Amino acid sequence: MAAPLLVLDDVRKVYTRGGVIRRPTFTLQANLSLDEPDIVGVVGPNGAGKTTLFEMMTGSNAPTSGRVLVAGTDIHGVKYRERDRLAIHYHQSYQVRRFRKRIPSAFLAPSPTRTPLVHLFDEPQFNLQDGYIGFMLDFFRKLRDEGRLVVLCMHPTAAWHLDILAEIAGRFLFVAGGGVTRMADFGALVAEPRFRSYLGPEMTKAADAICHRATPIPT
Repeated sequence: MAAPLLVLDDVRKVYTRGGVIRRPTFTLQANLSLDEPDIVGVVGPNGAGKTTLFEMMTGSNAPTSGRVLVAGTDIHGVKYRERDRLAIHYHQSYQVRRFRKRIPSAFLAPSPTRTPLVHLFDEPQFNLQDGYIGFMLDFFRKLRDEGRLVVLCMHPTAAWHLDILAEIAGRFLFVAGGGVTRMADFGALVAEPRFRSYLGPEMTKAADAICHRATPIPT
């Protein structure tokens, strides 16, 4: 049986500050498994740790404890220049994130794969020109259909952002309060009180309308 595409095994990241006495300033914890090819939406308030989560998933930010496994391989044990053969992080304008090198690459293992299995898009810029959004959504689906896991982080500031999430994502991760909560679908996400508080009244109204459109009419 094939290993899950992505596992966060009791991952915990703690940021601290101070000289002699280090005091925690932020903690993010995640324990989840994404087993099969899919498109996963990631949402949450600014500063909740979404980018930190992506950086740990792709090996550019080492967790304080726990492991990140891509298809059974601990990505933080792979040579830096080869980590994007497991998981790759595109930030906003699709630039690849840099790695923080703490261990000489000679002491790390080669990647077991040649092309990325996990593609993480961190708040991609969707151009509103004709056809562009459809092109990008088709691209995400193509990656999924080729056996990849696509993780799409968005900060909804307009109703059409919610439309994209509802249309493209099969499941969701809500990042807030120092943790990562898995949501089965868009309806479950919209029903989450913390998500509704994060959206605010107007965007929540738009999200409810999307859910209403997607609900089958009883016959």
